[in-house]
Amino acid sequence: MAVDREHVLRSAAALLTRRSTATMDEVAKAAGISRATLHRHFAGRDALVRALEALGIAECEAALDAARPTEGPAHDAVRRLVREIEPAAGLLAFLYSENQLFEGEERNEGWTRIDDRVAALFKRGQAAGEFRIDLTPAWLTEALYGLLASGAWAVSEGRVAPRDFHFMIVELLLGGALRHPRRPREES
Repeated sequence: MAVDREHVLRSAAALLTRRSTATMDEVAKAAGISRATLHRHFAGRDALVRALEALGIAECEAALDAARPTEGPAHDAVRRLVREIEPAAGLLAFLYSENQLFEGEERNEGWTRIDDRVAALFKRGQAAGEFRIDLTPAWLTEALYGLLASGAWAVSEGRVAPRDFHFMIVELLLGGALRHPRRPREES
């Protein structure tokens, strides 16, 4: 019987987003295959996480393409982006917590492409006068990632209804990022 790699990755992602410390045995069981079969496709947890990283990058890039970040007002593009990325938010939350993906020189260039595209969206919004200029595009990008991860965790733990995910993230992010007339900058 041929093993559907996509099914194995999606099963692993679903399990690891709920239980990030799941063992390879548990991942194999969730995918409906033996541990030996899982090990033939992924030599260990690191190889599995790297494959999930590739899936996560592909999901983010597809969400960015679908969100059309260069079209219309930037705040509307942010809303579209959150909507498009929502199905992958659990996987991204898991990947966000995997330090080995973001340390050292082996960082996947896909993350840089995504960072650049999201930061460009915030820069565009700043240039159009939609977003505050006292918050850097890099910070707004990281804030979006943090909110996506936190929202995914809250939904997976049942603390937040899935239907509220988009609203909570967009409203909190844009509530802080949108430019308001004569908003004084707080003193440190």
